[in-house]
Amino acid sequence: MGLFDFIRNELIEIIEWVDNSTDTVIYKFPDRENNLKNGAQLVVRESQVAILMDEGRIADVFGPGRHVLSTANVPVLTTLRGWKYGFDSPFKVDVYFVSTRQFTNLKWGTPNPVILRDPEFKQVRVRAFGTFALRVTEPATFLKEFAGTNPLVRISDVEGQLRSAIVNKFSDTLAEANVSVLDLARNYSELGERLRPLLQDDFAPYGLELTRFYLENASLPPEVEAFLDKTTQMSMAGDMGRFQQFQAGMAIEKAAEQEGGIGGAAVLLGGLGNMMGNAAAPAQQAAAGPTAPDRDQIMKLLRELGQLKADGILTDAEFDAKKAELLARL
Repeated sequence: MGLFDFIRNELIEIIEWVDNSTDTVIYKFPDRENNLKNGAQLVVRESQVAILMDEGRIADVFGPGRHVLSTANVPVLTTLRGWKYGFDSPFKVDVYFVSTRQFTNLKWGTPNPVILRDPEFKQVRVRAFGTFALRVTEPATFLKEFAGTNPLVRISDVEGQLRSAIVNKFSDTLAEANVSVLDLARNYSELGERLRPLLQDDFAPYGLELTRFYLENASLPPEVEAFLDKTTQMSMAGDMGRFQQFQAGMAIEKAAEQEGGIGGAAVLLGGLGNMMGNAAAPAQQAAAGPTAPDRDQIMKLLRELGQLKADGILTDAEFDAKKAELLARL
């Protein structure tokens, strides 16, 4: 083999990227310091874009297809190199391939609770997590932001930065959408679609499109969850009177957890005796219901009754009987 044959074999004639991975987003063609042959074939497959860079400057961008690297097909590079009448000698540029396929099932989440401005509760702390999907829509912009001097960039290398952008914007975006946490806990898929275009503003500067955004779960503070439980209970009760009776029964169960003096069994039983005496009041007074002081006394006796049960002074049967009598007064 002669010297010219050796030089000819050192020139690159075919430039292509066969992507066997599922997570590579930027791939630099390994030229190994070799020069590109005048008239070399550039093969760009579907869901790929090839970018020629000359000394760190983006020259020409090629979409899917087979391209011949000649003066007519590399107008920007021709201008940068000063080729006015075409070129015959080999030349050297960096060739980057950018994947434009959709990358799915990317994770996001709030490591700490975020404060959400809520139309119902004013301010609420919320934890949330979900998934999102994206694709590169502006390859040149994306290459400038993430390639640097790296010959290989995987989606995991940029996922962290994008996840931070989502978390930082999540609370403000949710407030802008004017979504209450009452809806947040019920319509995850619909909320994801409402939030996606609002979050897109943070992806566009990177040359990316947020194609999907899913809110899979949101964890609310205990006090908010308790309020949601109460609203559900009220709906089940059907009217305020029945709901108040239900709440009174629940208060008995919680009374054992509360600290505070208890007058003793004699006081409680005496109070119960008075309550039973009041049951013989005229029918008109009974129909009108207990006055505010009577209601407060009933609630106090219910709490004391629960404490006696917790202390083991009253049996379950005695507790249930007295509870029924007090609830009847309400």
